[in-house]
Amino acid sequence: MNVGKSIFSQLMDFLPSQEFRRCVERYRGDYKLQSFSCWDQFLCLAFAQLTYRESLRDIEACLRAQQTKLYHLGIRGRVSRNTLAHANSVRDWRIYADFAQLLITWARELYLHDNFGVALAETVYALDSTTIDLCLSLFPWAKFRKHKGAVKLHTLLDLRGSIPTVVIITHGKVHDIKILDQILFEVGAFYVMDRGYLDFARLHKLHLASAFFVTRAKKNFNFKRLYSQPVDKQSGVLGDQIVTLRGFYSHQDYPDKLRRIVYRDPETNKRLVFLTNNFTLPALVIAQLYRSRWQVELFFKWIKQHLRIKKFYGTSVNALKTQIWIAISVYLLVAIVKKQLSLDGSLYRILQILSVTLFEKTPILQALSLPDDETALINTCKQLILFN
Repeated sequence: MNVGKSIFSQLMDFLPSQEFRRCVERYRGDYKLQSFSCWDQFLCLAFAQLTYRESLRDIEACLRAQQTKLYHLGIRGRVSRNTLAHANSVRDWRIYADFAQLLITWARELYLHDNFGVALAETVYALDSTTIDLCLSLFPWAKFRKHKGAVKLHTLLDLRGSIPTVVIITHGKVHDIKILDQILFEVGAFYVMDRGYLDFARLHKLHLASAFFVTRAKKNFNFKRLYSQPVDKQSGVLGDQIVTLRGFYSHQDYPDKLRRIVYRDPETNKRLVFLTNNFTLPALVIAQLYRSRWQVELFFKWIKQHLRIKKFYGTSVNALKTQIWIAISVYLLVAIVKKQLSLDGSLYRILQILSVTLFEKTPILQALSLPDDETALINTCKQLILFN
């Protein structure tokens, strides 16, 4: 008879439980609680993420069906829909945000030397946001349009490993540019952004912080060319110029020089104009850096497909942020386990296996290992795949 731990318990053993308790104590999350602790809440919502539960009633039904196994899963409190709803509405979401930051630090260390397609020693971040539509009558605080609600996930993604290092959750009306005011820029790092973040005053602050940016110029970009550098047009680079801003106010916002690179994409034959404050990297590398920004779009698409962040278990701000941060923690946990166990399968495949084996008492490495005869089958899967 197999008396070992369930796969769910083995998976949760990778989490630094002592650090989680410190996060709870920081915000007095378990103050005056006699049952159903913050850890119980985290485990229930992590289970919901891993098994694709759609509602609190769904979570309650599935966990109560395995009532005799809950203690061995680490869940000590009684699971009920009302208890979960109350916990989601009153337990401080910052507990789970702080814990996710610890997992982010750990995951970044594991993926520090991964290749993201550009041979560059410096850290490269992609900054973007995604909108999650909400019903305005259920989420009246999530202002977006006159008859439509939404929240935005503003994400700074470390391209090595596709690790979200900064996640800021706002209502839909907050403009992307304002997020630049909340980011502490890392010296020597590259920040790749689309045209939505083109604000010269804020970009100059980034420049003064000794960081680099790569973005696209708008069609009405008004500049004065100082001189041009030689380029190899066969590589797709049509121009490499050192420029200054011509407009009175824009020049006041960004008084220093800029580098303007014109590039023709060989795949789409589209002409692209990039702006950067880096004057040393080859122009083609700058173009490749901007192309790598697409990883953040893939990240958003992936989490919307495979995590529960489009349907929420509560309608309050606290409940929504709690669910999103626990979803991010589950994403990071699976990424960490993949690296720690040296698994060959994609993150998507690992989640699919976990969704149907959480209660089994098989060694987790054995359950998640990819047999050689399945490699060809996985490679033909059309689902979005991260962590190849």
